Amino acid sequence: MAEEWVHGVYAVAAALKYEPAQLRGLWVERQRRDARIQALLDDAARRGMPVHQADRAELDRLSGGARHQGVLARLAVRQRTYGEADLPALLAAAIGPALLLVLDGVQDPHNLGACLRSAAAAGVHAVIAPADRAVGLNATVRKVACGAVEITPFVQVTNLARTLRGLQEQGVWIVGAAGEAEESLYQMDFTLPTAIVLGAEEKGLRRLTREVCDRLARIPLAEGGVESLNVSVAAGIFLFEARRQRKTMG
Repeated sequence: MAEEWVHGVYAVAAALKYEPAQLRGLWVERQRRDARIQALLDDAARRGMPVHQADRAELDRLSGGARHQGVLARLAVRQRTYGEADLPALLAAAIGPALLLVLDGVQDPHNLGACLRSAAAAGVHAVIAPADRAVGLNATVRKVACGAVEITPFVQVTNLARTLRGLQEQGVWIVGAAGEAEESLYQMDFTLPTAIVLGAEEKGLRRLTREVCDRLARIPLAEGGVESLNVSVAAGIFLFEARRQRKTMG
């Protein structure tokens, strides 16, 4: 079983809450005793979790220079990995119409973590991403996701266009986000089984991905403002419009 360092207050708190059996201990900066750190220490004590005191230089070394906020946790990673073959079962287990988030080549771990956090909050049944030329799950993603990695299945596939066509065969509508689309996302019917597809930072959807989509939709932006939004912000807007429609339907 592989192990990795989880760094940052929120990421360590999420690991304590969702994966306490996999934690091997906490490392806390010796000089830190603010309220957030104390809350983690109290939670660790309730769970009988070993806590190690360390200097900041030692935490910097263990975390590889990441911004750790004075606390690290050692996590034995046994999270199940999902692939294309798991999608039919995930769809069958979905309560209500399937809602999927597809990320076409997102490479920034902060963006992936934020997308996973929005996906978990919106009740997404799975997040799908290509295995190549895209960021996977790592310590930074876990920190930004704040526990979402343990809630929402993250499916990595070798051929995204083929995966999308397979979803279409299973009755899932594919809606791609594109700034130049004629239709607004508010014209979409997200009460249907839907996969929302967003492209990579700055590049948008790849040609093959775009061609597979059933519909393309844009986020209406104010004239004279920014021309595009960060992928994680766009994901949140699309997903919570879908959630709004589905709550109205119910």
